[in-house]
Order: sequence, then C-alpha cells, then structure tokens
Amino acid sequence: MPFREGPLGDLKVPLTWTAAVALIVAVVIAVAFLLADRRETLQQQAYGVTRQTVDTVAKPVSGVIAAPGRWTGVGVGAVRNYFFAGSENARLKAELQEMRAYRDKYLALVDENDRYKSLLGLKTDPPIPMAAARVVADSRGPFANTRLADAGKEKGVVVGNPVMNERGLVGRVVGVAPGASRVLLLTDIASRTPVMIDRTNARAILTGDGGPNPKLDYLRGADPIQAGDRVVTSGDGGVVPRGLPVGAAVKGLDGRWRVVLFADSASIDYVRILLFKDFAQLADQQALAAKVLPPVITENPQDSMLGPAKPATPAPAAGASATTPAGTVAPKPTTAGAVAPTVAKPPAARPAAPKPTTTTTPPAAAPARTPQ
Repeated sequence: MPFREGPLGDLKVPLTWTAAVALIVAVVIAVAFLLADRRETLQQQAYGVTRQTVDTVAKPVSGVIAAPGRWTGVGVGAVRNYFFAGSENARLKAELQEMRAYRDKYLALVDENDRYKSLLGLKTDPPIPMAAARVVADSRGPFANTRLADAGKEKGVVVGNPVMNERGLVGRVVGVAPGASRVLLLTDIASRTPVMIDRTNARAILTGDGGPNPKLDYLRGADPIQAGDRVVTSGDGGVVPRGLPVGAAVKGLDGRWRVVLFADSASIDYVRILLFKDFAQLADQQALAAKVLPPVITENPQDSMLGPAKPATPAPAAGASATTPAGTVAPKPTTAGAVAPTVAKPPAARPAAPKPTTTTTPPAAAPARTPQ
C-alpha cells in the first residue's frame, strides 16, 4: 500500500505547516543574530528599537522551544523518584530517628535549665545562705528513705541543715563527710518535723511512716485543718526555719490527716542545702548589742531602782558636844550633803584632883521653897 493512501496520509498538511513555521522562526532568529552582530553600523536609537523588537519576538519562541526540555526533565525526575522511593524512605526514616534523639536531648536540657532557674530563684525570708548539690545515690528500704548528696563539709554543711528542691522541703541532713552528706527524707520512719497549717496556724508534727504521704500527729486546735490546706514549717524548736513549703493536707484511708509533699511533684536530683544552724544567725548581733543603755526615768527622780533613798543624819549644832561611845562611827556631814563615816576617839585620861580638907561645921538650914 502506498504511503499516501494509508491512514497517515492526512498528516501531510500539518507537517507542511510545521516545517513552514519552523522555517519562519529560523529566519527571524537569523536576522536577529545578524542585527546583533552589526551593532556598529546602526545608529544607537535604531539599534535600541531593533533589539527590543527582537527580544519581544524571541521570548515566546524560546519558551516554546524550551518547553519540551522542561517536560522531559520533569518526567525523568518523576520516574527516578518512583524507582528510588524505597531508598529515599529508608534515608528519611534514619534521619527522623536521629532527629528524635536530638529532640529528647533538647527537651531534657530545657527541663534541666528550668529547674536550675527555679533553684537559683529559691529564696527565704529572712535570707539564709545555701549550698547547691546533686543527689548521687538513693538508699531505699521498707522504712529507710535517704539520699546521698555531693556537698559536704567543704561547703559548710552541718548535721541538721534543711534540704529543699525547687518545689518544697525534702528533708534534713543527718550525716556529713568531706564531699558528701546524707539527707533523711520526710517520708523516713525516723523523720519528725514541726509544721503548722498556713490557714489557721495550728501546730502539728509531721511524722514519716515509710509511705509516700507522712502523717500529722499531735494536731492541736478546734477544727484546725481542712482538705487542701497548705502545710509549712513552723520553726518550733529551732530545727528548721519558719515558712518553708511542705505540702497539702489530705484525709488518708485510715482516717488520719496526711500531707501530699510538694517535693514529690519533681524528681529529687538537684537540691539546695540551707546552711541554717539556729535563729541567732538570722539576727544582726552587732545591732542587737547596745553599747549605751538608756537612762531609767521614774515618776520621782529622787527614787532609784533599789528603793527610796534614806534621809541623811543632821549635823550637830555649833558648840554642842556630841557624845558617842568609844570606837563607834559617827556621821560627819560633807560639802556635797552626803554622810561620811568618822571614827570618834576615846576621851583622854584626866589627872586626879587633890582632895579638899573637910571641916566639921553645923549644917545650915535649908531655905524655904517658894511656890512658883
């Protein structure tokens, strides 16, 4: 069968038009190149107009010519992605797993940074010096519950110092060594801490029993506590400072009041040890030591704190002889009006007088007494 009589014979006209269009485009491009190469033979203005015309015509033609290349690249990329999707998926999974590890590390560092900020912002009123420490060991048992912190004598820690985390009171120090200290938690069976109810100021003793929620013993007062009341340290006995947060009051299953500790809401790994010895260190001893005592003023300035003053003995009149027994102390007036003791000397011995001669004469009659 001849080619023209076949079903493809109708393609003769489109192919002819296509060849004609391609020829015209080639001629236009060739003229543009010729004009571009002969810039020196044309005036500047004519060249500018011609170049703009050529660019305007070449823009859609270049886009049409470049379209098959772009479509071919997109098709090749789609085929490549289809055949290599498995390897790409495996690579992305490995990268995602690595990013998850970085994410977990980031979240841990953010949480640790927030806890550090909370510990650094922990303050007491009045201010008490503190030592930061990290818990390095945990000792648990049926009744014992202690921690080992990496701060000891070199930081001034002594037995009895309270220990807190960023939430509240954890316990107190029961043993100190160079570079380490043992912390007895509030839940330990040997723990006894004086506390009070913040709402009513009712006193109690927080007693550990080995469980997570220590109980309140010796609770005093009429209706002193309700569920949810905030429990803080009372400072009684000078064991711990007053006002440290401890927990919230709850009613246990056994009917006794217990405390949900604030410190248990966060892990006990970073703590601050309060270098608290007694309440004397919280006061300014130099300010309390008064150097000059104020004068004591009474209603009667002549009266003293020891009672009213005794009246002074009046001095004897001039020319009068004061007879005092030998060896006694006689008062002697002074110029200031005070009484000064003087010692009276014994009288000197007088010489014996000669005895007169006696004559016997009749006694004379006594004169008669006249009434006055």
